[in-house]
Amino acid sequence: MTFILDTFIVLNIQTNKGYPLINTAMRKTNNINVIEMTPLITPRQLMEEFPMTEASNETVIKSRRNIRNIISQNDKRLLVIVGPCSIHQKAAALEYAEKLNRLKKAVEDKIYIVMRVYFEKPRTSLGWRGMIIDPDINGAYDISNGLRKARNILQEITSMGLPAGSEMLDPIVPQYISDFISWASIGARTTESQTHREMASGLSMPVGFKNSTDGTLDSAVNGIAAACSARKFIGIDKEGRTAIIETKGNPDGHIILRGGKNGPNYHEEKVEEAEALLLNAGLQPAILIDCSHANSGKKSNRQERVLRSLLEQRKHGHQSLIGFMLESNLKCGKQNIPENLSQLEYGVSITDDCISWEDTEELIYRTADQIMI
Repeated sequence: MTFILDTFIVLNIQTNKGYPLINTAMRKTNNINVIEMTPLITPRQLMEEFPMTEASNETVIKSRRNIRNIISQNDKRLLVIVGPCSIHQKAAALEYAEKLNRLKKAVEDKIYIVMRVYFEKPRTSLGWRGMIIDPDINGAYDISNGLRKARNILQEITSMGLPAGSEMLDPIVPQYISDFISWASIGARTTESQTHREMASGLSMPVGFKNSTDGTLDSAVNGIAAACSARKFIGIDKEGRTAIIETKGNPDGHIILRGGKNGPNYHEEKVEEAEALLLNAGLQPAILIDCSHANSGKKSNRQERVLRSLLEQRKHGHQSLIGFMLESNLKCGKQNIPENLSQLEYGVSITDDCISWEDTEELIYRTADQIMI
């Protein structure tokens, strides 16, 4: 008896157990939707191409220690993560870093500044995914070149003596750049992700977990607790080989309040809720306020009102408020990505709306004047 299977004609043969044995060509069952696999530069190769400098090493070691002390409230200064929503132009990023480094030195007795240096952008649906994934902003996805650009920018920024902070989005990327990072965040879309909690447990710097996009805080608190614990998971080593990663846990977690679908969550009642949840979980009540995103309705000029509330709450005893995040660029606003990339305006965000450098400088100086250490 014969059977027709797709276009193959096969013969049904009785085995000695009486079950049919069908001889047919094997059909593909994996990588059906994959077009191509291109080898990526290894972390070791990239680190040799853009090595850690002595100045960068000193910046990272010192700044991580300072941030840990602020989280534990042994250092009473305010932690400020400030910079562009995303990095897309090297020259603009370095110009901003030079200005910020001068400001950092002027206010460091009351404020500890870390530059926001974000190379990966999570998207709700579609859009530009950041310098590492699409460095040429043209959909070519030259990721090896994106990693090179990102590591080179971090090398130059930290060599100035300016600490860098970034979101850790793709769990493979930290092996390429994390030695230059002084502070990291886990974003609202990934704070519930087991993969990101495991990754955070092995990161070498303090990590902030944002509340989820719906505005609830439990997932971030659970994420901090999970990242504190020792973990084992699959990752890559410096040679790019798949490996079992064993961690001892990251003790320097904190929560980031960024608002949600139901509106802002920087007000006192939400801060008190976060304090209670952290304490009930046996965690340090350390809270960073994101002045942008849902807390400002993504309107950059509303970031100042969020900061005013934070400073007022600190005056009334909420020392759990360890700092804030601010989206800022050389110029205010944002721009759409033009078809002709030569028409991109220098120093203007291509993701979220940012305040200008002049407004940033004024705001931070004014904040320093109001802080009592």
